[in-house]
Amino acid sequence: MAKPTTQKMALRTTKVAARGRHVDLAYVELASSESARDINRDIVLELIRARQPVARADLSRLSGLQPSTVSAIVEQLLSERWITEGAVVRRPRGRRPTLLSLNDGLVILVADLRPQQAIVAIVDLNGRFLEREVVPLVSDPERSVSKIIESMQAMRGRHENKTFEGVGVSLPGRIHPDSQRLILAPNLQWSDYDVKGAIETGMELQVELDNAANACLLSELWFGRIDGVRNAVLVTVSEGLGTAILANGQIVVGRNGLAGEFGHIPIDPAGPACGCGQRGCWEVFGSSSAGLRYYKELAPKSRPLVIQELLQLAEEGDAAAIEAVSRQAMHLGRGLRLITAALSPDLILITGDLTTSWARFGPIVQAELDSTMLAGSSPRLMVTNDGELSRLRGGAAVVLQRHSGYHRSTH
Repeated sequence: MAKPTTQKMALRTTKVAARGRHVDLAYVELASSESARDINRDIVLELIRARQPVARADLSRLSGLQPSTVSAIVEQLLSERWITEGAVVRRPRGRRPTLLSLNDGLVILVADLRPQQAIVAIVDLNGRFLEREVVPLVSDPERSVSKIIESMQAMRGRHENKTFEGVGVSLPGRIHPDSQRLILAPNLQWSDYDVKGAIETGMELQVELDNAANACLLSELWFGRIDGVRNAVLVTVSEGLGTAILANGQIVVGRNGLAGEFGHIPIDPAGPACGCGQRGCWEVFGSSSAGLRYYKELAPKSRPLVIQELLQLAEEGDAAAIEAVSRQAMHLGRGLRLITAALSPDLILITGDLTTSWARFGPIVQAELDSTMLAGSSPRLMVTNDGELSRLRGGAAVVLQRHSGYHRSTH
């Protein structure tokens, strides 16, 4: 596939079409400045993903496109190896159509970077994982990225029968849409290091970077788990708080890619110092780091924990752990007022550490959300219970979205 020249964060395909209804043309118009031919191509690819295995005639019926248009798009997708032909449908008379599916021989290397570790994996076009590995990181970005490259090279060597489309990386920071450089990463401190260039040199594959929250939201859209939702905010809960915005069907990145940094809005000027340089940001009260800090205050003689251990202690009934995570959940829910007052979304989606104990602590978040509404009922609150996998699938979705849509720019 040809190299993309710019970044468009809007998901160009419509999930309305994927459910067999008419395409939402207003949505497509808003989400893209591409030609009708390119929009049609994206719709066909999305329909194949959602309905596979599917015949050409069904694609024409579902999309409303002419059979000749669908046939031309399918031939293009076949030549680029995004899709494959499979079984032949047996019919009593007439032509016997072949069924189309996404090409499971085409895969993507992905990495989810955190301050202390990276998770490296191989993902296919359907979001299935072929392999996964945790890579411990050090403070020096060059050494850390070198370790990530070593892991990726070893994985690629173990899957020589696959075709690698590229590398997708989700990071806890904001990426400039044009330069693809980190411009804000308070919890990572790698802003002066060219992550993209280093991995591209080491892997000889095209690399796509994105903020973890944006990647997670794109994953939810690409793999069809929030079909029909046009206004939503996704919140990632980890060492920090990340947010991504879907407004009128488009992922909003804003100037320099900095839109959505609700985690770095101060809610208490007298609060603890934040990595961004301010004090009392929402992140220092509602993140996993905050939960660990609360526990240390409540149990000062306890050994250092990671968030998974704290959540486990809470599930086992440890009183200090329950109180610490309850405080975190309260502040997480209270801070959602920033989102509801600013954006009034239909859906707030939470992903990350806290969701593994949502049955216990989710009601606290919900109660705070309900109590802080300016007017009317609260937006729907949902969680994903695969926070780690969501960030990895997000890295794959970034590659899929950019590469499947950008080859046209060089034609």
